[in-house]
Amino acid sequence: MSDQLPVVVIGAGPAGLAAAAHLVERGIEPLVLEAGPEAAAAVREWGHVRLFSTWGEVTDTAAEKLLAPTGWTKPDAATYPSGADWAELYLQPLADVLSDHVRFDARVTGVARAGRDRVVDADRQKQPLAVHFTTADGTEQRVLARAVIDASGTWTTPSPAGADGLPALGEKAAAGRITYRAPDLGDPAVRARYAGKRTAVIGSGASAFTALAGLADLAKDEPGTHAVWILRRGISASTFGGGEADELPARGALGLAAKAAVDNEYADAATGFRTEAIDRDTHGRLILVGEDGRRLDPVDEVIVLTGLRPDLTFLSEIRLGLDERLQAPVALAPLIDPNQHSCGTVYPHGHRELSHPEQDIYLVGMKSYGRAPTFLAMTGYEQVRSVTAAVAGDLEAADRVELTLPATGVCSGSGLTGAPAAGADDEGGCCAPAPNFVQIGIGTPAAAEESSSGGCC
Repeated sequence: MSDQLPVVVIGAGPAGLAAAAHLVERGIEPLVLEAGPEAAAAVREWGHVRLFSTWGEVTDTAAEKLLAPTGWTKPDAATYPSGADWAELYLQPLADVLSDHVRFDARVTGVARAGRDRVVDADRQKQPLAVHFTTADGTEQRVLARAVIDASGTWTTPSPAGADGLPALGEKAAAGRITYRAPDLGDPAVRARYAGKRTAVIGSGASAFTALAGLADLAKDEPGTHAVWILRRGISASTFGGGEADELPARGALGLAAKAAVDNEYADAATGFRTEAIDRDTHGRLILVGEDGRRLDPVDEVIVLTGLRPDLTFLSEIRLGLDERLQAPVALAPLIDPNQHSCGTVYPHGHRELSHPEQDIYLVGMKSYGRAPTFLAMTGYEQVRSVTAAVAGDLEAADRVELTLPATGVCSGSGLTGAPAAGADDEGGCCAPAPNFVQIGIGTPAAAEESSSGGCC
């Protein structure tokens, strides 16, 4: 009877919809549960940001086969989509084709073995998986599944400003002046929030680069606009990514744009600064306090871009095997460790590296990487191809994992806001390799730590 049940896919984003497409291709019924009101809800929230991967790298082959009979035309493979482009021109049409298998406003609240909590062994593997979810009107429902593919991502659980992984003291109280997303400075209301203001940007990955580059552009038009870049490490040769050596030109250009923001004095850098508290001055402005006692000059706004982490709360009754540091599957963690790997040096992997002590459940896409920032969409597509083959019992196909990824540079986040959709042959402003940098900025200089190749902070 288990084989007659659907495979529940959590999340109607890029990896989740690709998983559904592969299941349909294999004649297996998927049921996609999406918490948002439409497909790619998370992607749409950063729709203003341009990817540093081209269209040729962000579509899935099984999905393209499903879309072909509808007359769908793939955008120019050499151009770079924005998040909005990706959602509207690919993910939404794919969700439309899969509409009989997708439920929106369906937020998963728990996954377990039917009739067995995580302690019980008796007949455990004979039971299907039970998935609990709530609908838009608050109704609670349950569906049984032969397998569960969790592609819910990490977008809804950003990491805090505190260097110890916990919210800094005063961070929650200052929530009205803090955002955890790269702001859409093309939106007049958002633009007004940062225009003429002093803004701290905490983080060292591609999302931080995007914010710094955007604030630098704003400063050219709005006097008084200035950024303070908060780095937990020092500035080194790898701080700004791969430059012209990056096999993703748009990614290299993004790092160089952040460098230009500092070089042109639109941003200062506070290096070796690990935030412990956020205080206020007499005018209500925010003062960042480091664990070494340093107090930075007041800022009006804070943008926290210190990474993302997986939401594991609804999987508490499932026996997961996760690495204690990255919160990624144990077998996958050493392959994606940002202290050792960039996204281009991740060894090809599939269902075996993504498996858990609990059979028939897989974390895929961004969520599979836990706290590692080195994920690319094409990695997720290969993951779901392998996982769905394993679910179908085709272990030969599941074990045949082949993937070539672009090397060097940082891999988290997305590309420049509003940057032109240049072709892949366009150097995108990568006109020189990243040089060695000396520390600059505020406070007592700290010894530069070796940056992780993944660009995490």
